[in-house]
Amino acid sequence: MSKVNKVEQVTNNRFLNYFSLEAQSRGGKTFPYYMASRSMDIAHLRMNDPEKGPDGVAIFAVHGQAKDKVVLIRQFRYPLGGYIYEFPAGLVENGEDYREAAVRELQEETGLTLHPVQADPLFEKGYFTTIGMTDECCGMVYGYCDGTPSLRGLEATEDLEVVLADRKEAARILRRERVALNCAYMLIHFLESEGDPLHFLQALPENMN
Repeated sequence: MSKVNKVEQVTNNRFLNYFSLEAQSRGGKTFPYYMASRSMDIAHLRMNDPEKGPDGVAIFAVHGQAKDKVVLIRQFRYPLGGYIYEFPAGLVENGEDYREAAVRELQEETGLTLHPVQADPLFEKGYFTTIGMTDECCGMVYGYCDGTPSLRGLEATEDLEVVLADRKEAARILRRERVALNCAYMLIHFLESEGDPLHFLQALPENMN
């Protein structure tokens, strides 16, 4: 069976760290493997702390009385050297409920007020992102929002604009722009939905609960 024999922490940063692993293949061969993690130390890597909650949240927020727009951000991402469309998102602070984190992050990034919708854990529990490189785990929080977009809460290192996308704009973004993976899949759902884009949260069949 494949396993990890040893882990060494290479960096000690606030938001992201680099770890060097001695991995062992199912055939018994050992080899070096490298990963990034939101964890501050080895003890809190998911291989050692599998029950910890999501590292971060992404927010699927519906805006407007007609419930016909979804909140996106177009943000400069340094690894890409350019802009990409994504959902508002952020890290969950120590001891913070992830829904509370979603409300805080949406306010900070967009100036909008989120009213979360209680959803089945199937829809909002933490799922993994790029598992070949990181153990990062993110939940999705859904809700309706109101207010006027504002960038006053941004940090100095953040460079973004708020986009309230209707279905026509969402289709254009998917065809023409760089889009984060989880955002792309949810925009495809948004295009296929009729009426309230969050109606699917109530549509889980009883025999699937």
